[in-house]
Amino acid sequence: MTRLSVEMLAADPVEPITSAGHAQLGIAVLAGIAVIVLLITKFKMHAFLALTIGSLALGAFAGAPLDKAITSFTTGLGSTVAGVGVLIALGAILGKLLADSGGADQIVDTILAKASPRSMPWAMVLIASVIGLPLFFEVGIVLLIPVVLMVAKRGNYSLMRIGIPALAGLSVMHGLIPPHPGPLVAVDAVKANLGLTLALGVLVAIPTVIIAGPLFSKVAARWVDVQAPERMIPARPSEDLENRPGFGATLATILLPVVLMLSKALVDIIVDDPEHTTQRVFDVIGSPLIALLAAVIVGMFTLGRPAGFTKERLSSTVEKGLMPIAGILLIVGAGGGFKQTLIDSGVGQMILDISKDWSIPALLLAWLIAVAIRLATGSATVATISAAGLVAPLAADMSSTHTALLVLAIGAGSLFFSHVNDAGFWLVKEYFGLSVGQTLKTWSVMETIISVVAGGLVLLLSLII
Repeated sequence: MTRLSVEMLAADPVEPITSAGHAQLGIAVLAGIAVIVLLITKFKMHAFLALTIGSLALGAFAGAPLDKAITSFTTGLGSTVAGVGVLIALGAILGKLLADSGGADQIVDTILAKASPRSMPWAMVLIASVIGLPLFFEVGIVLLIPVVLMVAKRGNYSLMRIGIPALAGLSVMHGLIPPHPGPLVAVDAVKANLGLTLALGVLVAIPTVIIAGPLFSKVAARWVDVQAPERMIPARPSEDLENRPGFGATLATILLPVVLMLSKALVDIIVDDPEHTTQRVFDVIGSPLIALLAAVIVGMFTLGRPAGFTKERLSSTVEKGLMPIAGILLIVGAGGGFKQTLIDSGVGQMILDISKDWSIPALLLAWLIAVAIRLATGSATVATISAAGLVAPLAADMSSTHTALLVLAIGAGSLFFSHVNDAGFWLVKEYFGLSVGQTLKTWSVMETIISVVAGGLVLLLSLII
């Protein structure tokens, strides 16, 4: 959300769509979430439709006039897409450029060439974390699976010893680090500082990915000792290319938006004067829109040109990068609509009123709410968006640091125990040739470790800073 729109909201607060009591609102929230869960799990309805129907059901159960519930939903959808839609689109374009140009393969091959057999799990987690910065989780899996399977086969490694670190790196980036959709929406919902959230997210992500990746992979390999299924080794994107971009240029392009956003956060802390020229410059170049746009434009030269892409091929790559995100944008937007319906119904204020009498920390409450929605819906993004809407009022009196930690607590909770209602569960199961039980003992446990470790680190940081 832009600074202007925030000021407009502050000047003209949204009138609650209902004045229902706490008991009725509590029932309405449970009923609304139950409708979403039932539609997604039982009737296999697309999450966009489920969130839309669930939002209207929430308003109806809360006793709100239907026209006001519709207004709340459409307002939330519009503001969410306005706030993060362009960023998701730019991230998708950068990811497509990275994949189609062979840049991702270049990073993979360079790191693997320097890795010894003993350090291979650590190399895999490093590759996945770097590749996972600009890529959506599902795209990252599709991109890295051929590498995981080939490394496991050629080196005669247990598939879990190589695969778990790669999955951990992708999953941690997806749940904790902007510009992934979930963290971006949570940042927007609780009005957190994006650069600070990114910096603290990296701080939490490093130990989390080490524990859930290379360290847990030793245990997972003993629990499930399987080899790479040959039938699942697909062709790599760059096999048809004569040339690929260099390792340094590719890495610099991936890290460019991260460096710009972190620089803005650092300048904001050091200068701390909104009228100072330096801070105003970094406020522009370090904004997510400009940072990602810069990376996309630079990537056309550093990734597309070395791969021999013509202007027509670059245009086609951008178009293909945008096509798959229509569903993601609609889900994120509908999640924003659900969040706004929650807020306008007075649910956020209800949680604020009730939690005043609890001894439970706000960050732990946010984590628990995200865990509950994740277990019910199977979607980390839906869990993040819904939980952010519920706990947004808790951020009102928080410092900027603790608001950023609130985003990370929500993100950590959204990754808890992926199981049969999560598309990622089946993606991992089929690619790795595992049974349902084997997937639960490896992938699901790994996700739980990420959630618990990251959540614990967030609570620890809240006591220190």
